[in-house]
Amino acid sequence: MDDLFNFEGKVALVTGGSRGLGREMALALAKRGADVVITSRKAEACEEVAEEIKALGRKAIAHGCHVAKWDEIEGLVERAYGEFGKVDILINNAGMSPLYPKLTDVSEELFDKVVGVNLKGPFRLMALVGEKMAEGEGGNIVNISSTASLNPSPNSEPYGAAKSGLNALTRSFAFEYGPTVRVNCIIAGPFLTDISKAWDMPAFEANARQNLALQRGGKPDEIVGAALYLASSGAAFTTGTTIRVDGGTR
Repeated sequence: MDDLFNFEGKVALVTGGSRGLGREMALALAKRGADVVITSRKAEACEEVAEEIKALGRKAIAHGCHVAKWDEIEGLVERAYGEFGKVDILINNAGMSPLYPKLTDVSEELFDKVVGVNLKGPFRLMALVGEKMAEGEGGNIVNISSTASLNPSPNSEPYGAAKSGLNALTRSFAFEYGPTVRVNCIIAGPFLTDISKAWDMPAFEANARQNLALQRGGKPDEIVGAALYLASSGAAFTTGTTIRVDGGTR
C-alpha cells in the first residue's frame, strides 16, 4: 500500500502554495518524493516553502504568479517545463474570497478579481498543463473548491459562483484529457488557516457546533489525505468527481 503514495520521480505544481492548505499539500508531496513548483503572488513567500522542501532533499522552484493573469500563467508553465521537463501533478489551490457589506458594494473590479483567481486562472492552467500531460505520459489534476459552491451563503456569492464553475470544469476537463489525465476536485470546508484569523471566532465556533458534524474547523494538514489520494495511483479509477473534506457541513 505504501507504494500508492510514493511520488518519487514526480513533479508537482501547487498554486497558492506559500501558505495554508497549499503549503501543507506541497510539503506532503515533497515528503513522499516529489519535486515541487510552488507559486503564489509573492515569490518571497514561496521561497520559504521551497527552502523547506529542499531541506527534505527534494528539488523546488519558487515562482511568483498572479493566476488571474494568463500571461503570468504562461510564464509559470514555461519555467516549470523548462526546469523539470514535465508536470505530473497540478493542484489548483489558489483562491480569494473577500468580504463585503452588501451585494451592491461588490464592484466590477472586485467581481472580476474573484472570478479571475478562482475560475479563469485554473481554467487556463488546466488547459496548458492538461494538454502537455495528455501529449506525454499523463498526469493528475486536483482542484480545490469550497462548500460555498454547494451552499452559497451571504458574503460569498461571487466566490461560490466561481467555485461552482470550477466544479463543472473538473468534470469537463476529465473528459477532454482522459483517459491518461485524471481531473478531480476537493470540496473544502472551513479550514483554520491564516485567513481564518480575520473571522469572528466565537460566532464561527457557535455555527460549527450547529452545522458541522465534527463541530469544528479543519486543521490545514487535514486536507492532505484527500489530496495525496487523488494525486496517486490509488485513485486510478477516479476522475471527474468531487470529494468533500468539510467536517460534515450541512
